[in-house]
Formats: sequence, C-alpha cells, structure tokens
Amino acid sequence: EEWGLESLEENAHSSTPCTKVFVNGVWMGVHRDPTNLVKTLKKLRRKDDINAEVSVVRDIRERELRLYTDAGRVCRPLFIVENQQLLMQKVHIENLNRAKEERAEEERKKAEGIEEPEDPDDPPPPRYEYQWENLIKDGVIELLDAEEEETVMICMTPEDLENSRLQAADIDPHENDTEADPSARLKAPTNAHTWTHCEIHPSMILGVCASI
Repeated sequence: EEWGLESLEENAHSSTPCTKVFVNGVWMGVHRDPTNLVKTLKKLRRKDDINAEVSVVRDIRERELRLYTDAGRVCRPLFIVENQQLLMQKVHIENLNRAKEERAEEERKKAEGIEEPEDPDDPPPPRYEYQWENLIKDGVIELLDAEEEETVMICMTPEDLENSRLQAADIDPHENDTEADPSARLKAPTNAHTWTHCEIHPSMILGVCASI
C-alpha cells in the first residue's frame, strides 16, 4: 500500500489499465503508475537501500513488472550512464588508488616487521577503505541479470558515448579522420542512441568467470 500497490480483490472489476506486479513469479497485485515505481525502485537499488542484486524488469507490452530476488540468477556489472555521461568519475578512481596504496603500505610494513608504537591519546587514523562494494553503493556500477539486460541500452565503450553526444549535436564524429588506421578495431556505423549503461570491458559480456 505504501508503494501504491493494489490488491487483486480491490482491482478485480476495475476497467482502469493497470500493470501487474510479480515478485519471483508470484502475482502480488497491480499498480497504476509503473513508470514512477520502476524509477523509485532503481533509485533505491543504486543508493543501496535495497539489495544491489534485485532485478527490476518492466514489460510494457504485456503490462507486467517483474521483480526477482531469488538465488541462481547470473548478474554482471555495468557502468551506469545518465544524460549520455558515465557516472564513474575521476574521484572514484582516485579513491580506489588511495585505498590500494594504503593497503600496500600496510602490507610492506608487516613484511618488514615495522611496528609503530600506539599512543592511547593519539590513535592512528583508520585505514582508508574504498573497494568494489563502494562503487555499487555510490551508484556508479549496477548489477544486471540477463532478463533486465533486455530492457536497457548498453554501449560497448565510452567512445561510443562520445560519438552519440556529437551526433546528437549534429556533428560528425569521424569528419576529422584523414586516413584509416589498419590496426584499429572495426566498428559498425552508429546512430545517436540514448544509452543507459556502458560495458566495463567487452570481454565481460559473458561474465567475469567466463573471461578468465
């Protein structure tokens, strides 16, 4: 009720078009504003208010909203794109590098047997922690399963995002290309799409484990 979900009994004889809501295949009720509901659920997932592995799939043609929380679904990570821009910024890379350097320094001191005396009045600052989980909690990386992938637009590289921005501004991204590079990767001609996600690396299309 808090989310505007109506029970099946309340809506049994209503002629108002509604979207059926399923949770793990069980019909839980109907909703009159599925667009807003999907936006809210994805915002909560990106803020880590609901689990990052919850899948939100909206089938507009069938008027269905399917939520999956069960185990056994294979999810893979993707960069989130908003307004044709990656949400992954330089500050996130700097945070990862800083945490990596502090861990390396701590391991070096342990290996060399260096122990710093602890002052109870001035304890050392806690080690800076920023890892993969923090990228998900900060809403720059999203985990999608195969079914939710069918509802999003995924570009292969950040360069494709740049080309789409140029095409949207009526600028030919290849107008300054004087000669073809024989070693360059061949690319199909692209149109100005509204991308929602970007591949972290093309080899991860089949998943991290399959690419090892």
